Amino acid sequence: MCGRYTLINLAHLSNLFPWITEGPADVPARYNIAPSQPILAVANDQPDQFDFFVWGLIPSWAKDPSIGSKLCNARAETLAEKNTFKNAYRRRHCLIPADGFYEWKLNADGKTKQPMYIRLRNGLPFALAGLWETWHGPNGEELRSATIITTKPNELMASMHDRMPVMLRPDDQQRWLHGDETAGDLLTPYPASEMEAYPVSTNVNSARNDGPDLIRPVERQKTTLFD
Repeated sequence: MCGRYTLINLAHLSNLFPWITEGPADVPARYNIAPSQPILAVANDQPDQFDFFVWGLIPSWAKDPSIGSKLCNARAETLAEKNTFKNAYRRRHCLIPADGFYEWKLNADGKTKQPMYIRLRNGLPFALAGLWETWHGPNGEELRSATIITTKPNELMASMHDRMPVMLRPDDQQRWLHGDETAGDLLTPYPASEMEAYPVSTNVNSARNDGPDLIRPVERQKTTLFD
């Protein structure tokens, strides 16, 4: 899964998405982005600009938008089958910029977990493959929401979890953004050799915490807390 991530290197977004001429305005660096929060993304209906989405897909047919809190991730292998995702998979793709994400690694005692920060070795941001939807409420309200697609883990991630987010190479971004379900062959694990992971503070366990201290390397800490 991918339940927390960072978007820090905002100055590099113009290099990540060179076809977008105007960067996002007044966007702070974020070190602990969590589900149900607003996230930055580029959607295929407005591919030349950044937009904000609620993290957690709210299907257009949903009666209650709270369902989105359970749909922050979508499994690549079942996108074409599940009613929740199949329409978005055919028609509504997006790119979600990030420069790292967190995963919790089980400690040797088999009970406690250590938060790990995972990023590219070069420290640069990358695009996650996502889907988006627009939900219309009974009182005329409109919510745009998005989910991050996950796939099987590479060698680095396998010691932490049985899933990882789909990280797209720059040459594949446009194909995913403007593609349909035929772009599903892009939903594969990113090469482990280009990534790194290290232990970070247990303060990241709380979505209320934010700031650069969260990605600072630390000695391994045992914890069972996570909210």
